[in-house]
Amino acid sequence: MSKASKKILVTGVAGFLGSHLAEKLSELNYDVIGTDNMSGGYEDNVPKKIKFYNFDCCDLEKMNKIMKGVEIVYHCAATAHEGLSVFSPYEITKNNYLASVSVFTAAVNNKVKRIIFCSSMARYGNQKTPFTEDMKPKPVDPYAISKVASENVLINLCELNNIEWVIAVPHNIIGPRQKYDDPFRNVVSIMINRMLQKKAPIIYGDGKQKRCFSYIDDCLSCLIPMLDQKNLNKEIINIGPDEEFVTINKISEICSNITGSNLEPIYKKDRPREVKYASCSADKARKLLNYKTKTDLKNGILKTFQYIKKRGTRPFDYNISLEIKNELTPETWIKKEI
Repeated sequence: MSKASKKILVTGVAGFLGSHLAEKLSELNYDVIGTDNMSGGYEDNVPKKIKFYNFDCCDLEKMNKIMKGVEIVYHCAATAHEGLSVFSPYEITKNNYLASVSVFTAAVNNKVKRIIFCSSMARYGNQKTPFTEDMKPKPVDPYAISKVASENVLINLCELNNIEWVIAVPHNIIGPRQKYDDPFRNVVSIMINRMLQKKAPIIYGDGKQKRCFSYIDDCLSCLIPMLDQKNLNKEIINIGPDEEFVTINKISEICSNITGSNLEPIYKKDRPREVKYASCSADKARKLLNYKTKTDLKNGILKTFQYIKKRGTRPFDYNISLEIKNELTPETWIKKEI
């Protein structure tokens, strides 16, 4: 089957990862369609050459209709709010787990060939780093639980209905098009948006939490081959670098150097259930996908900064309500101080 006749669905196509993925697939001459409910992305993220459907993935009836003729599904749509999920568990679970079940159900009904599900590093929890794919998932918050539950439903339905599946595990992706006015996630973009407004960065806890960050193009280099590479069926694969494992304090320092900010970070109390150390091994991706990190951390942050500066700073949009408010809820969220 030619690329032009291979129909691909990308969910979350107005979001950060989904928009880049759909654009790249379209450039490769695939027939790409996309969905988004516009809750976590920007309208101008949607690639102009694709067929766009504006509705929620939870709408199974509509999902069944647009899935007709689709051969490959990339399920990128998610409310990827790990910390917030502790205080808005209903909304986060609905938008991740139920939406995923809807997408997978429609895919089964329309007999797609392969589903690529973008899960999360949150699946590993507080285990020893670097996380490897053979580790048993140990989610510690509702977001991570919803992702692992979605993985289980995917495998269950695909095995029963003879559909190929791949689970991609990206982590802390940065780059242009990331939603930078979201007060609950995307630490690099939040810091840059604040610094450009002459505000100090906010850090929860002591800032010694450690993470690896992935530049968007490096993630795409792994996701694209997943659509038809035969030896990837039934594989779980971490995608992203493992070379630069840095603290949030270091991230703040790099952002300050790039933006020219000289404001000291504002430290707040720890967020409940936050994983202290999170880094994924890239060995499997290197073996199966010839993965190689091409954009290092500083250049990734620089490109993110250039995007936000060009687009213009924005006030933070508290578009998800806190369902639980108590002494554990970050005061910055309750008082909308970010």
